[in-house]
Amino acid sequence: MKACLLRTPAKIQENPLEFKDVDAPKPGSREVLVRVQVCGVCRTDLHVIEGELPPKLSPVIPGHQVVGRIERNGVDTTRFANGARVGIAWLHKTDGTCEYCRRGEENLCNAPLFTGYTVNGGYAEWIVAPEDFVYPIPEGLADEHAAPLLCAGIIGYRCLRVADLKRGAKLGFYGFGAAAHVAIQVANYWGVEVYAATRDQRHQKLAMELGAKWAGGGLDIPPTQLDASIVFAPAGEIVPVALKALRKGGRLILGGIHMSAIPSFPYDLLYQERMIRSVANNTRQDGEEFLKLAAEIPIHTHVQLYPLSDANRALNALKNDAIPGAAVLQVQS
Repeated sequence: MKACLLRTPAKIQENPLEFKDVDAPKPGSREVLVRVQVCGVCRTDLHVIEGELPPKLSPVIPGHQVVGRIERNGVDTTRFANGARVGIAWLHKTDGTCEYCRRGEENLCNAPLFTGYTVNGGYAEWIVAPEDFVYPIPEGLADEHAAPLLCAGIIGYRCLRVADLKRGAKLGFYGFGAAAHVAIQVANYWGVEVYAATRDQRHQKLAMELGAKWAGGGLDIPPTQLDASIVFAPAGEIVPVALKALRKGGRLILGGIHMSAIPSFPYDLLYQERMIRSVANNTRQDGEEFLKLAAEIPIHTHVQLYPLSDANRALNALKNDAIPGAAVLQVQS
């Protein structure tokens, strides 16, 4: 099968992904073989490829926003018929037995596997996954528009949930890429006002088109105090700026799996019961709830398609903030 292979982490400007033929995977017990139609391009893929996340599997096929169809079921599988349209996300599998899994916090599992990082992902024509960690894709969502929902969407939804927002709340977004352009649609649906700070004027324009009350530069202060903010950009220098914009008791949610160093800041910015909380991975419940909500709203994603062979080019565009919305690799035509 055709796939994009990473042998050694390197800056994406060096185009480290090799487009080549590799052996197709085979499903094991309780696994499904999925014929990949599309795979979203995520900033976490960039962190894997550039080595900001330490290598766990080499070589590895990146990609964890997969939409495809069940080609074959392994033994002891019962959930899906052949041909069913499904999605595969970042959380590939958990041990199911650790203290976190036992209390419903599988996103914090002690021994997880991650799609496109610790196991091969969706920058390929075929992928295998445990059937229990595969999502049915709601009708009405085209493949390419469903793909960004499987990481950017799910993580954005989890960030919104832990921000604990009420109707009429004022919410800040720092960075306005794939996750934010989906999360704003959920926030609008919940009656929450969004104020977007992002360095790229094209992204500011998209934020306003999607219903933001205000859009400014990445380190600009919004025109009103905020009840909560979500930092989607992996830039630690945003944290003190975002704290400064929060009202007393406000929450700052850090939505990235990787972030550059956070500079020191005066305690006054955190005082008055302001809170900083990170979001790690997702649970299957997050994914199931969000995909149901996405179809109900319905959510519309802004996507730019690239052929699988152009994965390096798509990731270069992502790194340079050249994609309003989300990039998606077209694997099958």
